[in-house]
Amino acid sequence: MPYQADNTIMPSLSGFPAIAFVALLILAVYLIAGYPLLLAWRARTGGKPVLKRADPQSVSIILAVRNGEKFLAAKLDSILNSDYPRGLMDIIVASNGSTDSTAAIAASYAGRGVRLIELAQASKPDALNEAVRAASAPILVFTDVRQALDPQSIARLVACFADATVGVTSGYLVVRSAGIEEDNVGLYWRYERWIRSNLSRLDSTLGATGALYAIRRELFRPVPSDTLLDDMFIPLAAFFRGYRLILEDQARLYDDPTSINVEFRRKVRTLAGNYQIMHLYPDLFTARNRLRFDFLSYKFGRLLLPWIFLGILVLSFFISQPWSGAAIAVQALFYGLAALDVGVGPRSPLKRLTSAPRTVVTMLAASACAIVIFFVPANRLWVPTHTATAK
Repeated sequence: MPYQADNTIMPSLSGFPAIAFVALLILAVYLIAGYPLLLAWRARTGGKPVLKRADPQSVSIILAVRNGEKFLAAKLDSILNSDYPRGLMDIIVASNGSTDSTAAIAASYAGRGVRLIELAQASKPDALNEAVRAASAPILVFTDVRQALDPQSIARLVACFADATVGVTSGYLVVRSAGIEEDNVGLYWRYERWIRSNLSRLDSTLGATGALYAIRRELFRPVPSDTLLDDMFIPLAAFFRGYRLILEDQARLYDDPTSINVEFRRKVRTLAGNYQIMHLYPDLFTARNRLRFDFLSYKFGRLLLPWIFLGILVLSFFISQPWSGAAIAVQALFYGLAALDVGVGPRSPLKRLTSAPRTVVTMLAASACAIVIFFVPANRLWVPTHTATAK
């Protein structure tokens, strides 16, 4: 008599709920781990090297600042103390509606070659557009006020433009270590940088590191006033003209880590900005996008992840036992640890166990909340970023 498996011991996953559950689980694993690993292999086997040459040329360094008095002097000092020839740097501070001493600090550097542009109640894109109109150099360098530059960072960025295929080059943001919670946020950023680094080696990063990046002036496209992600809008204009957007990991700048709550608010804004970018650049979904596969697997996939996880949770209640019980138990443990982290002190031994799940859940929640862009004005999503050492 032929052997027959005892399905009462280990039931098979069958039926629509089970098939959908497995499909969503596979998709989640692919987006989180499978695609980054595939990308790393593609970058290693088919990467395009970048021609670099130390050939300093004039640059206009642009800081769009709103109420940046805590950081502006240190930032300007880090620029002026860089290894780049002082005579080739045109430094422009565009104060967009600052109500603190930002303008006074910038004006105090006038004798050292810093120009101040004051705009009343302007958005950051408005400030960028105005600064570019006043800029005089063939290379535009955009940088944020909070992060200090490595002395060689500007030279490293400019060296990449020796390659005629490069239109935009980004700096490499190094997040300092603090506590366990901040370190987990930093770990997330290292994961992001790994993906962007491999995209850069393969072709392009589909955006730029907003804290520091450079672009050929002729490729700049004025930014709409309500744009949340100027560091995607500006580089993508170059990308769709056939240029590469690369990450230069030797052009470094340094920042303190943010808490998970601050990172949540920042991530809501940036992911909401992705919806804006898809509206402004619909060709991201067409064959005009030479990295369409990567865009769908990375940028678009991030917006899908919270709904995929929600689908996995719901379907867990409709698949057969013992799979249902196991799936529910694993998810209950994971989300329970994330919830427990809210009440766990920073020095508790439990923090190492609870912090990572909370970071993941927070990023998923931020991605889900990004749909708020369809219901509120974009300027409502701008919030100041407070780091671990600058509250």
